[in-house]
Amino acid sequence: MVSVKAQNIASFLASAGRSTGPVLLYGPDAGLVSERAIRLAQRLAQSEDPPGEIVRVDDADLEQNPDHLSIELLTIPMFGGRKIVRAIAGRRINTAQLKPLVDGPALTGSLIVEAGDLKPTDGLRALFDKSMIGVAIPCYADEARDLSGMIAEVLEAAKLTISPEAQQQLLARLGADRALSRSEVDKLALYAAGKGTIDIDDVEAVVGDAAELAMDRVVNAAALGQAARALVESDRAFAAGENPQSLIAATQRHLTRLHRSRTAIESGRSLDDVIRNMRPPLHFKQRQAFEAQCRQWSARRLDKALSCVAAAAKSARLNASLEAVLAERLLLNVSALAKDANMARGRG
Repeated sequence: MVSVKAQNIASFLASAGRSTGPVLLYGPDAGLVSERAIRLAQRLAQSEDPPGEIVRVDDADLEQNPDHLSIELLTIPMFGGRKIVRAIAGRRINTAQLKPLVDGPALTGSLIVEAGDLKPTDGLRALFDKSMIGVAIPCYADEARDLSGMIAEVLEAAKLTISPEAQQQLLARLGADRALSRSEVDKLALYAAGKGTIDIDDVEAVVGDAAELAMDRVVNAAALGQAARALVESDRAFAAGENPQSLIAATQRHLTRLHRSRTAIESGRSLDDVIRNMRPPLHFKQRQAFEAQCRQWSARRLDKALSCVAAAAKSARLNASLEAVLAERLLLNVSALAKDANMARGRG
């Protein structure tokens, strides 16, 4: 088994060819897994004469024909070229299905397997770890160097450059997920089309803070009483490298701001006036959710929620090994209070 280190991944993807064995791409950054799989598949296809054919196979393809994956990889195409098969790991495309292809005779086609975050003990990762010809590529949260390369690639294609200050600001707002980061840079390139050089004002105008937006999704879901969604979003944030204690702190900031606004409303000010005079101003994308929460919660119930936050923050500091559990429990408590608040408002 060949395990490709982070600093060598780009060169491996650029030099892959017919001799490259089955490749496993795995990690918490699903966007990066997919992007690297696409790049590798294109490289392998272009290394053939005639060019190879890229095929994507997932569980649904095996529902009617369980042998579909092996047929694609073991059959010689009628008109030449090789099949480059991107297999998405799942319920059917699993260790048992892939073992004969990874450990068996040489494949006619090329196999690329995309998977989520795998522990060393997971069967699929162990299969590639023990294989004599397999290649395993971990895909973790982007470092600044990786993001700089992606930014340069997108902007060069758009015939744009970026000032050093704008580049620094852009890097600070990316990184939660490769697909999300690339989407933000694509949006920036479209916004600045024809301008020549992107400056810091352009970044401020169109690029959101990916990590901050991820936290906002978690906290807003909890504050609206959507417990299941809050837990799903928190899992995504943790997988992207966010710290559970940072999530607890973000929850505290949000509920404190909500408490301040709700107190002003209960003192006689209008919701529109409170929102308009918030400092720092509320981002327009957050306004609808924040207004709904202002209507839903009372200051008294927010006192209870903030007490839960304070207890969770203290426990997380004293028990770092339990911080993720404590953060998730806090989200459930806040969601339960939000539901109670909503029911109380309905009765009122």
